[in-house]
Amino acid sequence: MTNESSNRSHAMLAEFRHLLRGFLEFSGTAARAAKLTPQQHQALLAVTGWRGRRAMRVGDLADRLLLRQHSATELVKRLAARGLLAGRRDPEDRRRVLLRVTAAGERRLARLSAVHLEELNRIEPALSGMLALLRGGRKTATSLVARTPKVPRAPARRGARRRG
Repeated sequence: MTNESSNRSHAMLAEFRHLLRGFLEFSGTAARAAKLTPQQHQALLAVTGWRGRRAMRVGDLADRLLLRQHSATELVKRLAARGLLAGRRDPEDRRRVLLRVTAAGERRLARLSAVHLEELNRIEPALSGMLALLRGGRKTATSLVARTPKVPRAPARRGARRRG
């Protein structure tokens, strides 16, 4: 790889990470505005979006969220205590719990999903351009960076320390 193509690759990867981090920051801010932690939002989304052969189990949720089993169990307990998630014993294996999102959880998730889809539509041109570049498209990294939408900064949380 030449120095110029290496620099273009680095610029492209940096821009791609910037877009992803911007979306994740947006997502966390939206979740907190809906009185959920980002992880609780991700859990509701994972359970609702599960397309396995059976209902999602706590272990499946742990795998989807890249958590340890005990952390997923605690997350499920917190969501269940808020009436957003329900579990029932698996009739095939009583040690396991099958998960489902409650009606209240579905309403909360529907509102969050709507704002997330709006944000994805807003950044879609930049994401599509970036993916085209990754597949070897003809656009240059420089022209793509110039078209990248500005990522809104999240408001600072009170008491949060600035990271350097």
